[in-house]
Amino acid sequence: MPAKNIDELIALCKRRGFIFQSSEIYGGTQGLYDYGPLGVELKNNIKNSWWKSIVYERDDVEGLDASILTKPVVLKHSGHEETFTDPLIDCKKCNGRWRADHLESSSCSLTKKSVVDCNKKDLTDARPFNLMFKTNMGPIDDGSSFAYLRPETAQQIFTNFKNVVDSTSRMVPFGIAQMGKAFRNEITLKSFIFRVREFEQMELEYFVKPGEDEKSHKDWVETRLEWWTEQGVSKDSLELYDVPSDELAHYSKATVDIMYKFPHGLEELEGIANRTDFDLGSHSKDQDQLKLTAKVAENKNSNSKLALQDEGNKWFVPFVIEPSAGVDRAFLAILNESYFVEDIDGKERVVLKLKPHLSPIKAAVIPLKKNDKNLVTMAKNIKNTLQKLGMGRVLLENSGNIGKNYRRHDEVGTPICITVDFESLENETITVRDRDSMEQKRMSVDEVVNYFKETF
Repeated sequence: MPAKNIDELIALCKRRGFIFQSSEIYGGTQGLYDYGPLGVELKNNIKNSWWKSIVYERDDVEGLDASILTKPVVLKHSGHEETFTDPLIDCKKCNGRWRADHLESSSCSLTKKSVVDCNKKDLTDARPFNLMFKTNMGPIDDGSSFAYLRPETAQQIFTNFKNVVDSTSRMVPFGIAQMGKAFRNEITLKSFIFRVREFEQMELEYFVKPGEDEKSHKDWVETRLEWWTEQGVSKDSLELYDVPSDELAHYSKATVDIMYKFPHGLEELEGIANRTDFDLGSHSKDQDQLKLTAKVAENKNSNSKLALQDEGNKWFVPFVIEPSAGVDRAFLAILNESYFVEDIDGKERVVLKLKPHLSPIKAAVIPLKKNDKNLVTMAKNIKNTLQKLGMGRVLLENSGNIGKNYRRHDEVGTPICITVDFESLENETITVRDRDSMEQKRMSVDEVVNYFKETF
């Protein structure tokens, strides 16, 4: 079963090199984390799986990798400068700061009790706090030339809409996908990597004709649910939440959140929003003569019309459906879902039953005796043969203790362990152990290559 609490996952991440606190040797930085040797592999595998399903396996999506630094006018017209805020409350006694809508789950640093138990006279009124990070641009730091660290990857997709259309001749329906870092100056950090200040997103903006948006929105909800189950997330751990109209973002006509049962509770894993024509309209130059939709804003700064022509040469601004998922939340959900503690002959076995395509290490090749030159040489040759197949990382595990090596690789999710022993030197057969069943098979070196290919 999944982890009983978040502390079990945090301990595993630190112990096995998945995730470390950023700048830990200097006391750590709250809300920032570094992905270790195994963490970066799992994280990259999650992103690669998303990119493969969204871009490579479809004929209607293009990719993009846009700048992190964002011109302020972009986020002005997108509404972020005005609306991208959380309600902030201060305590006059302890100088603590919390989100006004998260007081029940926040604790005072002095009393260690919930903030709602504090004397209300000690709390300030809630005020809007903008979550975007600013940074100076250019050699002179006088405040006149600055940029924002992007709070989401979506806006550069919209500002590059015309570039992509002109260079690819795309017509709706089609999408533009992007993965990358985003930054939010969160007031309240939460549950390990669930809510942090620097994170990665996997976002798709899928453009459709007005009137076709509701069907497309429904289709994308089903498509994304299917992807999560293919990553090993059980349907029993997922719920759909139709966001009520009074909770919708300013750009949204409708949003469905895919919710996951994290160790700390049911929370959003991915949102699929119908953003209508708000974004392309907001970034378009006012073109009354083209009779674009009423939502096109007068934008003195943009010199482009982000619109298309239909079969009758009539201009229209596409609607957009946005599936948006956080890589870090995906990491946490997949790690939690694959975490099992089993009783094997009275001993505890921790095992990550990750889908093979997500496993940080695809196979570990283990010589029975670490100081035997012939065993080690044969193990290295097998390792190199499998590595060249391009399925992912293959590790030579030359510590000599087979039992401990098996347990270690169970704990980090390695699907296959291959043991090279003295019989291997005689007849070129090796022992292959399966992570989940712990069954061991004897096969030839040639057979293990095909077995490895079939597993991944």
